[in-house]
Amino acid sequence: MKIAIITLLVLGFIHQDPGTDASSIIKKVDDNMISNTQISITKMIIHGRRNSRTVASKNYAEGTEKSYTEYLSPAREEGTKMLKLEDNLWIYSPSTDRTIQLSGHMLRQSVMGSDLSYEDMMEDRKLTEVYNAQKIGQETINGRKTWVLELHAKVDDASYESQKLWIDQERFVPLRQEMYAKSGKLLKRAEASDVKRVDGRWYPMKMNYKDVLKEGKGTDFVITDIQFDVKIPEYIFSKASLKR
Repeated sequence: MKIAIITLLVLGFIHQDPGTDASSIIKKVDDNMISNTQISITKMIIHGRRNSRTVASKNYAEGTEKSYTEYLSPAREEGTKMLKLEDNLWIYSPSTDRTIQLSGHMLRQSVMGSDLSYEDMMEDRKLTEVYNAQKIGQETINGRKTWVLELHAKVDDASYESQKLWIDQERFVPLRQEMYAKSGKLLKRAEASDVKRVDGRWYPMKMNYKDVLKEGKGTDFVITDIQFDVKIPEYIFSKASLKR
């Protein structure tokens, strides 16, 4: 009996799919979600305690180090621009014609009253660069089978000490996400929906972010148009572009 049990355990180990271990899963998520370049049109719907407002923007990104956002509406936000180069973030305000650089605790401030912080907007690094992952189970979300992963930061400057992710087993898209502080306290939740096939990759066209420390129904981040691996003029990712 003991030999039979050992044999079954060994066979089970041999037949495990090496492509479904936690490290392989998050690498496939990185490969699917991160492109060489992307251009998108988005709207951020901020649900406050009493009403909602929508902020539209055009966004450019190159890898994980460069991004540029120009806000298109409403009128009071139109012309505001944001530039990220590696760990540096600048914001241009047309009302004052000034550019300021955000750093330190200022990055934890809310972006235009939303449930996203500037730190959230800046965190574009690959999961494999920032976290160690462990697979803890499987669950079904809205009819989709997911792997449940726990992620723990392996770098000191991670936005969150740990995360819990529910990864679509076929499309390698995070369908649900929980972000935690070093104390273990839950800080934010995110839910992905309207996943579509775009330029050979699966991508969520809608995300809902909820800061659990903030009142309201969260912030919907909706992509109305997106293109991957397209040529972006180099001047876009320069400080001079902020005042163009």
